[in-house]
Amino acid sequence: MKLVLFRPGSSNEILPGLMTERGVVNIARTVKTGYTPELTMEGIIDDFERIRPALEEAAARGEAVPLESVRLMPPLPRPGKILGCIGNYWEHAQREPRPLNMFMKNPDAVVGPGDTIVLPEFTEPWIFMHEAELAIVIKGPAKRVSRDNWRSAVFGYTCLIDVSARGEGRMTWKKGSWLGKSFDTFAPIGPCIATADEIPEPNDLHVRFWNNGELRHNYNTDDMEHRVPELVEFASTVMTLRSGDLIACGTNHEGLGALQDGETVEIEIQRIGRMSLKVCDPLKRKWERGVYMGADSTNPEAVKRHRPQGAAKG
Repeated sequence: MKLVLFRPGSSNEILPGLMTERGVVNIARTVKTGYTPELTMEGIIDDFERIRPALEEAAARGEAVPLESVRLMPPLPRPGKILGCIGNYWEHAQREPRPLNMFMKNPDAVVGPGDTIVLPEFTEPWIFMHEAELAIVIKGPAKRVSRDNWRSAVFGYTCLIDVSARGEGRMTWKKGSWLGKSFDTFAPIGPCIATADEIPEPNDLHVRFWNNGELRHNYNTDDMEHRVPELVEFASTVMTLRSGDLIACGTNHEGLGALQDGETVEIEIQRIGRMSLKVCDPLKRKWERGVYMGADSTNPEAVKRHRPQGAAKG
């Protein structure tokens, strides 16, 4: 199932729905709605097994409206936590995995399909870059979950763009902190939450990202240094994970490029979906267009995998 939040027509009301091949099905009468859209989606996650038969019936027979007649919203407008992996992909000639580590990203930075990434109005960061990532949607509470039992803590998956203000090279702005990843609008997610049953193997998904039609990120999640079960185990060892929390799995940095005023960007992950956003820079800064970290991952004909032969997949 693919769960969404949406606005019907010109309405300002935000409703829960299912994205189907027939269009978007309103499930507001099927699920408990909370005081906020975020609480509504978290309630669906918590109550999913009980309401699954009713949702399956709605997906099959409920009245559907065309996707183009609704406005999709971020499926989790204000997650409790966003954890982001640092690095986490085999790249170039790398032959040893880096230690697993994560940072916290501002939940208020979330925007969704059709929204605008707004670059901040000061000149200190050297450049603003995109990082296309698979994000794990948690079903909680989850604490000290072993990697052998990781599925118990995973509700589903969504797409996330980890927008980053950077200094020289890959260095995040304000060396020693991760504030450069937490500006408002720097966490686009969507277009939906694909439930876990839609994705039997999260470490075999094709991730792509376009900037004004130019393919930049083009990689497979099989190339994670630390795979989804380990990410769940690591994060839940540090803190209790709640329903609707997100773990962004990191990116293949070979596809990094600048974001700048007037561009249209699109992210697509196999089995989840595709969404598009605009970029606005009030200061109208300019950077060289194209890929900054090497062009291997932008080959449209094949996804190059860098995982060394025999590398652990635990």
